[in-house]
Amino acid sequence: MKVSKIMTTKVVTVGVDDNLGKVYQIFEKHRFHHLLVVSGKTLLGIVSDRDLLKHLSPRIGTPMANEHDQAAFKRKVSQIMSRELIVILDTESVLQAVRLFNRHRISCLPVVNAERQWVGILSWRDVFRQIEKVKGSPSLLVPEKPAKQQEVQLADPDKL
Repeated sequence: MKVSKIMTTKVVTVGVDDNLGKVYQIFEKHRFHHLLVVSGKTLLGIVSDRDLLKHLSPRIGTPMANEHDQAAFKRKVSQIMSRELIVILDTESVLQAVRLFNRHRISCLPVVNAERQWVGILSWRDVFRQIEKVKGSPSLLVPEKPAKQQEVQLADPDKL
């Protein structure tokens, strides 16, 4: 199955000049964990809720928050976003996405088209949701056009 079949296409995005106050409000309202940082259809970075929390005082949202704590909300997205991105093409298989999740210890992948424009986002939750929908059907993780298989010669255990 292709990534495009299960990715989230209604993506909430921010720009590099948006402030952390806006990011905080979006995370609070929508209860998801990643925002794409974009300029039009160009993907510039990503901000996670963890990135945001690293840059905010633990007193935010409590009566103990002071003016200095609140000032962090004025910082720009460009100051905290991840710029070195691991992305996946919308035509890739879900199995390739799983490989990327495992190899890079990430929890979401920005999805781009052949022109490298962002078209969606895929999280490991999207993959799990689809597995549950198809009741564990192996077709989810099988590439649509399997790569040419290479023959592997195993050593004969009796000759070792």
